[in-house]
Amino acid sequence: MVQLSTSTYLLGCLLGLIQLVPVLMAPTPPSLCTALKTLNGSLSHRRRYMKHNFPINFTIRVHYEEVFRRSNISRLKLHVEGLEELVLQRLWFLVNQGVLKKVIRVLPERHPSRSYTAELESRFRDAEGVFVQAHPSEVFQQDLPQRIQDIWDRLTEEPDKVPESSWRFVSPKSLLDNFRRTMQCLFSDCFVSTDGQHDYCDIAHWRKGRKKDLQPES
Repeated sequence: MVQLSTSTYLLGCLLGLIQLVPVLMAPTPPSLCTALKTLNGSLSHRRRYMKHNFPINFTIRVHYEEVFRRSNISRLKLHVEGLEELVLQRLWFLVNQGVLKKVIRVLPERHPSRSYTAELESRFRDAEGVFVQAHPSEVFQQDLPQRIQDIWDRLTEEPDKVPESSWRFVSPKSLLDNFRRTMQCLFSDCFVSTDGQHDYCDIAHWRKGRKKDLQPES
């Protein structure tokens, strides 16, 4: 009887995993791509609002883990065996939720970048809502790989419990540069251009596009 119950339990777990595999491997849902493209459009104005409206060398204090670059994604994929893209996408939302809160927190009500940042946060929350709705609830109940869980725990720790050595001082513009580049890396199928698929996780891609990014906005 015990053997039968154990076999039934294992079979149920296996069927559950089989049902989740298509979800974990599926392309980004069109509704989420639409929300991310809207967010990307807002981020294209980050230079105007996050650099020109701040004093030279202005920085804000963020978690070490909130300085989230494409190199972090590469290292995590290298060191965490079988790391799923969906897990990295969940981490991306958590990281940039904190980044936007910290940027807004330093802006006075009448700061010229306040309304832009508030709108950016609103569009980010819209995308996050679509992301959650696009996946079964079981996906968000799965245990995270230990390395990802450690990062998650540090990001959600109470600020007064974070050691001073774990804080970094970064410009708002750099934070939003990372925001956009990692978004296009982790949701690359949403950003296919007319001349083909770019490898947005490749640093060389951004080096080639840097001059274009530095051009004045129309």
